[in-house]
Amino acid sequence: MNRDPVSSSNLASVGYDEPSETLEVEFKNGTVYQYYNVGAALYQQFCEAPSKGQFLNAYIRNAYPYSRVG
Repeated sequence: MNRDPVSSSNLASVGYDEPSETLEVEFKNGTVYQYYNVGAALYQQFCEAPSKGQFLNAYIRNAYPYSRVG
């Protein structure tokens, strides 16, 4: 999955696959996680959030299934 760099103190890049509703997040420490069943509207809100790390923690991290992929 292609990821784009983001301006964040904790996140390095994010990518999204709309057909599978998969959000991929690369942290600055190099770990990569995929979050599943994340709708396109929520991904759009995530992209527009002033703090992507805070948004991830508040609305995605403990609310959606995920796996570490890197």
